[in-house]
Amino acid sequence: MPPPPATTWNWLRTGDEMFSAMLAAIAAARESVSLEIYIFSASGPGLVFREALVSARQRGVRVRVLVDALGSFELPGDFWSPLHGAGGEARCFNPLGLKRFGIRNHRKLLVCDGRVAFVGGFNIAPEYEGDGVTRGWRDLGLRLEGPVVRELETSFDEMFALADFLHKRPFRLRRAEVKRAVTAPEGQLLLGGPGRGHNPIRRALQADLRSARRAQVMVAYFLPTWRFRRDVARIARRGGQVQLLLAGKSDVALSQHAARSLYRRLLHAGVEVWEYQPQVLHAKLFIVDDAVYVGSANLDPRSLSINYELMLRFQDERIAGEAREIFEDALRHGRRIELDEWRQERSLWARLKQRWAYFLLARLDPYVARRQWRALPD
Repeated sequence: MPPPPATTWNWLRTGDEMFSAMLAAIAAARESVSLEIYIFSASGPGLVFREALVSARQRGVRVRVLVDALGSFELPGDFWSPLHGAGGEARCFNPLGLKRFGIRNHRKLLVCDGRVAFVGGFNIAPEYEGDGVTRGWRDLGLRLEGPVVRELETSFDEMFALADFLHKRPFRLRRAEVKRAVTAPEGQLLLGGPGRGHNPIRRALQADLRSARRAQVMVAYFLPTWRFRRDVARIARRGGQVQLLLAGKSDVALSQHAARSLYRRLLHAGVEVWEYQPQVLHAKLFIVDDAVYVGSANLDPRSLSINYELMLRFQDERIAGEAREIFEDALRHGRRIELDEWRQERSLWARLKQRWAYFLLARLDPYVARRQWRALPD
């Protein structure tokens, strides 16, 4: 039997690159376009994407769009009317309600013709346009072809069917589980979500960190589990290298305050902490020895326990080498935080804000989300 087709990838390092490649794939689609996004803006690139989706539908392509109701709450109610009028489908995930607003779909995914897919941290909004240095947020995406694309399309189908979010177990009569790890040639698809059972993203990352010699993390929102903090501290203490590139500028000030509440202990353990300076950092990239993670998940309680998330994990020297180059390029625009300077810079007011932010995001938010999940009918 011939070997299975290999997965091929292309890194998309700027918003300009990502949007251009996604629009080209939509324009080339002949059978289907499936777009899943957390934030879809009604201005700038959002209008361009809507036009491209309507055009695809007009030439006979099946077009489905899934946006998160909270992430895209600013969309006008009639925004998708042109797509609906052309015969396309657009749905909002988990329509807003006081009893279930905490469970969100944070995934970012585009699949065209079951052949090419895009994953990463990019939303479709004006702030992502640019190079991430002179203008626009710093983010990262991946264009993929190969066997994993079919698995990504299947995961989209499941989330699209789940959009109304009226029950915990809409798939209980099927074998498919929304939260799972799927092994494909050259990598894994890790699908995270709320509810009982292990989170595949957290489990895989913990397994890789356990015996790692080197870890590099570039992430927008950083509030990891105590196990992650313990594991990276152990890497540093046994002579390995851990580099964290976090947001020097953030669109969520509360998240930044919470992350900074952890700096002192990490620095004391020998972990390098850097903050990206030119623009808002929104990328999600984890490199642990030769294992590479890229997708929608941050290292915080929402991504690891509450939100629906999507990450790809590759165990490949070549893609790991390319990922390290991307990380090093971003690191050149970072400021390293030194322990002595950090102690001097933190005022009493800053420490109070950081501790309060930690409590809200690490304790209160997960507690509310768990209560809302348990209250949903089976």
